[in-house]
Amino acid sequence: QVQLVESGGGLVQPGGSLTLSCAASGSIGSIYRMGWYLQAPGKQRELVAVISNGGSTNYVDSVKGRFTISRDGAKNTVYLQMNSLKSEDTAVYYCNDRQWVSMGWSTSYPWGQGTQVTVSS
Repeated sequence: QVQLVESGGGLVQPGGSLTLSCAASGSIGSIYRMGWYLQAPGKQRELVAVISNGGSTNYVDSVKGRFTISRDGAKNTVYLQMNSLKSEDTAVYYCNDRQWVSMGWSTSYPWGQGTQVTVSS
């Protein structure tokens, strides 16, 4: 099975940028959708960006125009380029797949430890 490890988080000032990486232990080429999720303090984990293996992307409105998700099949890695960061972007960021099941959208793999993004003024 695929194992996912997130990295690239850190402390950044408002308006700054970060690039997050999600490294897979196996090939992600067969995974149709990969997504980035965040969990802010005291809140549930939520989806912020999705990319298909064909390159189609979707974003939640709060990050649209600021974040860009991409994937590199040769490196088995998914990226999240984060620009114009705001304090409300502060959260732990995770990656996983995104699969449609009868109950709705779900994930297939164990959650990693995520990577902390802190936007501080």
